[in-house]
This record gives sequence, C-alpha cells and structure tokens, in this order.
Amino acid sequence: MAEIKEIIKQEFVKAASDPVYFMKKYCWIQHPTRGRTQFNLYPFQEKVLTLLNKHDKSVILKSRQLGISTLSAGIALHMMLFQKDKNVLVIATKQETAKNLVTKVRFMYEQLPSWLKLPTVENNRLSLRLSNGSQIKAVSAAGDAGRSEAISLLVIDEAAFIEENRIEEIWGSAQQTLATGGRAIVLSTPNGTGNWFHKMWVKAQDGSSGFTPIRLPWTVHPERDQKWRDKQDDELGERMAAQECDCDFTTSGDTVFTPELLNYIETTTIKDPLEKRGVGQNLWIWEYPDYSRQYMVVADVARGDSKDYSAFHIIDIESCVQVAEFKEQLPTKDFGRVLFNIANEYNKALLVIENANIGWAAIQEVIDMGYDNLYYSPKDEKFTRDAEAYIAKGYDLIDKSKMVPGFTMSLRTRPLTIAKLDAYIKEQSIQIQSRRTLDELRTFIWKNGRAEAQTGYNDDLIMSIATACYVRDTALKFAQQGVDLARAMLNNTTKSTYNPFFTTSQINDPRNSYKMNINGRDEDISWLLE
Repeated sequence: MAEIKEIIKQEFVKAASDPVYFMKKYCWIQHPTRGRTQFNLYPFQEKVLTLLNKHDKSVILKSRQLGISTLSAGIALHMMLFQKDKNVLVIATKQETAKNLVTKVRFMYEQLPSWLKLPTVENNRLSLRLSNGSQIKAVSAAGDAGRSEAISLLVIDEAAFIEENRIEEIWGSAQQTLATGGRAIVLSTPNGTGNWFHKMWVKAQDGSSGFTPIRLPWTVHPERDQKWRDKQDDELGERMAAQECDCDFTTSGDTVFTPELLNYIETTTIKDPLEKRGVGQNLWIWEYPDYSRQYMVVADVARGDSKDYSAFHIIDIESCVQVAEFKEQLPTKDFGRVLFNIANEYNKALLVIENANIGWAAIQEVIDMGYDNLYYSPKDEKFTRDAEAYIAKGYDLIDKSKMVPGFTMSLRTRPLTIAKLDAYIKEQSIQIQSRRTLDELRTFIWKNGRAEAQTGYNDDLIMSIATACYVRDTALKFAQQGVDLARAMLNNTTKSTYNPFFTTSQINDPRNSYKMNINGRDEDISWLLE
C-alpha cells in the first residue's frame, strides 16, 4: 500500500509540473470521428502548449479543426486541478460556443483517475467549480462579460466573429483584472480585416501589444496533405478555404493590392530588421548605409497628436530595395530633425517630404538646419501630373520662383502615386521587407472609388512608399531640378540649383551618354531614364 501511495504521489507531482505529460497520459477527449480517445498531442500541439505556458498573453491565428480549443480546455483543467482559487472565464460570440469549451473541460475531468479528481461544488453545462475554489465558466460576448471578475485565465474563442463594439468592451473590462497577473488566450480563424482580432494579431506581430502571435495554418497538421486542402476548395470555395485553412485575412472591402501579390511578398521578401532603433524602437533597419550606394528618404508627415503617424522609408535608388522604415507619432519639428539626421546618415540622401498642410513645419525645420539635398516640386500641379506631355511640347525650363520644397500630394497626384506603387508591386520592381508596410497594404481598400485605409487602420507607410516609387520613376525624366537634381541625387552635391529639364531632343541626343562622375569614376545612369 505504501508503495502504491508513493507511485501516486510521484505521478501527481509529475502531472502537476508537466502539462504535456498530464494531457497525454490522463486526458481523454471526444474526437469528432474516433469518439472517446486519449488526448495524444500532435507535435505542433505540444509546441503550442509550451508557448502558451511560457507566455501570459497569446493570440492564435489558426486553421479550422486543429484541436486548439481542446488544448485550451486542457490548460484550463490543469490550472484548476493543481492551483487553488483560479478563475477561468471562456467568452465566445454565442453562449453555445463558449459552452463547448466548458464541455470539453468537464469531459476531461470526468475521465480522470479518482486520485486526480477533486470534489465538485458546481457542475453544469456552463460551469465547473472544484472544492479548492478553482472554477471555469462560460459566458456569451455580452458587454459586461468579464466585468468585476477576478480572472486567472481568459479564453476568447473565435474572437474574430464577436461584434466589434462588444469585444472592445469585453477586453476593456477584462484588462483591469488581467493586469494583476492573469493570463489570456485569444484564438480564432480569421474573419476579414478591420476587426478587433485582426488588430490584435497585427499588434502582436510588430511587438506593440505584449501578446505572443502563434500562426497555425493547415500544413501544421501531420494528417493533412494537398489532397485534403484541394477538397476544402471544392467544399468551401477558394476564398473561404483560404480564410479557414491558410490563415488568410481576407478584407471586408475590395483590396487595392491583390492578396496573391501580397502573399508572394510575405513569403519571399519580408524579414526581421537587423536593428530596431529609437526610444520606441520604431526605426527598423534592414541594411546599413553603403557609401557606394545612393538613397532617398521619403516621408509622410502627421500632426503627432492624432491617430495618424509620421512615417518614412529609405529606398536604395538603383535597386529599389526598402532598406529602412520609420513609423511613430512625433511633433512635426522633432520629425524634421529625425529626417535631417537619417538623410545625412544615408549618404546625404535625396529627402522627399510631403508638403501638404503640417508637412511644412517638418520641411522648414530641415531647411533651417541647412539640408541641401531636398526635393522640390513645381507649383503648377499640372506640370507634375502631365510632366511627360509638357516636356514633349518643349517646356524645358523651370526656374526657382516656380518651385516649392517637398512633394505635393493632391487629388491629382495621389492616384498617380498609388498607381505607380501598384505597378511596381505587380512587376516585382520593389523589394518590401517590412511587415508593418505589408500589414498596411492588406488593409488598403477601395471606398467609393477612393483608395484609402480601412476604418481603424493607417496608410502612412503606403503613401510614403508610393511617393518613393513615383519620384524614383520620374525624377530624372521630368522632375523639378532636371540635370542638377540628378547630380544632387547621385553625387550628393551641396548646391541647391534649378536648371532645365531634359527635353525630348536632349534625351534622344546620341552625344548624351548619361554618365556622371560618382566617387571619382563615371557611372552610367541610363537605367533611370528607361
């Protein structure tokens, strides 16, 4: 008898200290096709369980039928059995959905050996309470869910399907008790962009929410193959199957940039930055300055005290690779100083700042600090919009009095810049490396014929990188400083000059070889004139 007690004691300690061992040896589940069966975790489920126990807050973007709700039930039961006075709350869009997870917990509990069980104080379809004071309760996503609850573990199931106003209030209510040491597991298949779950996922990915992102597409399941995936297309349709199986956030509006192209970018060019710099680590750097390369810094300016962000990209002019990116809420003068410093760091880069409204404050700061490679625009918008046509007609001279510092974004030029970015993406002419930029591209949609960010999102990074593509494509052909702008951009000249554009005859002149002296040697720049 003493030997049996010692074995039980050892098993109890092992089960308490190792959730994976506890679930695999003592938890039974109701499988949809196999019936009652032992919870033999797949390798991916073990990895997820390890992550969930390591991090207090996790958001899980998952494919359908991966057993993650069952895994959450096992975590809840483990906490209730081996810790006193723990309060687990399950919230879902409907009480029936939340009840399903409690049912899983109750089923697991009932299959346990007697020496692992504790007496129950309450046991019904919506709750299970044990004699040690620990309990689990299921509630629907009513506005007061989680209010005044001392929550040890909050599980929000199918979070993407809970109405926006309800989930915002639920999360706001639960935050107060979670802040004292509670844990949270937010899980769902995707349901478009713009909802609370998608926002939480994006924030988790960029590290701004304190949540750990866990992505589980259909491929993690060892019993699924391409034949299974193809069948999902037949049963659900391609769009729904991409959402349900591939963890693809499809938008509720028409995206400006096609999901296929954005998915290609995600799998081929997106990477973690080499360095995150600054107080908020909002300057992301993928490539440090190469003094044999030429760059441009292209900025979109925000007030600094609203929902918009000031943003800029640093682009390698020749390769069109995004080498750095910045996005932060800053006062405009502070942003101007950041631009001055970063442009100097990147080889005195061509500095392009949007000059609409509050952009002037940042531009003036740059001018006052003496930066001499600032981009200028014609005052006449028609020239910017129809530059090629003007040149063809022989308008080849723009003097200083007709120029304004910065890039003029207007109702006329805005569609041109967006169209240019779209063309660059389609032609794979730009290498986007930032997940922040990609996330903005995914939520950039058509609304009443206008391309803009979906409600609740920003397009600051999009507009600045679109401007970069436009400037790169037009600067040497039509841009405001003609030959000397080209020298400023490629030779880092310290003079601010305003000379003629290339005329059509100049471009076709065989005597013009389009070579410039860069760092003591002639370089062919004809690639910019193609």
